[in-house]
Amino acid sequence: MVPDSMHLTEILKPDFIRVPLEATVKQEAIFELVDLLSEKVGLTDSKALREVVWNREMTRTTGIGHGLAIPHGKLSGLDGLCMAIGVTREPIEFAAIDGRPVELIMLLASPIDQTGPHIQALAQISKVMTDAAFRNRLKSAESADMLFSTLQAWEQRG
Repeated sequence: MVPDSMHLTEILKPDFIRVPLEATVKQEAIFELVDLLSEKVGLTDSKALREVVWNREMTRTTGIGHGLAIPHGKLSGLDGLCMAIGVTREPIEFAAIDGRPVELIMLLASPIDQTGPHIQALAQISKVMTDAAFRNRLKSAESADMLFSTLQAWEQRG
């Protein structure tokens, strides 16, 4: 049974956040986060996750607008839903649906057989991102700890 609402801080840790990303183009930014996530969750080979996330990206952009992208993929070998976040140094062209470049990238990876938590996380990210002032606070975070605590404070206010 999955709870009605999920807090992103339940699946995210400060060391799963990179501020700023080194990458300056879309594929490199996605792969940088995939590699970070793979290292932190103990995936022995990040290539498979790179492939599923990039194939999903090539099907349809995950640039959802307002400077945000949510690349995601499903892979066997993961214990559960996991997440990494990156803030770009400069906005990155992402072919986003609103035509604007991306500054905040939230990567989700989940086991193939766990659809519920994946959908809940996407819904929670969408909810979080409707608040423009909050979105801008995340984008302007100067460190991983600052981004994490900003997200945590937002979730705790309910």
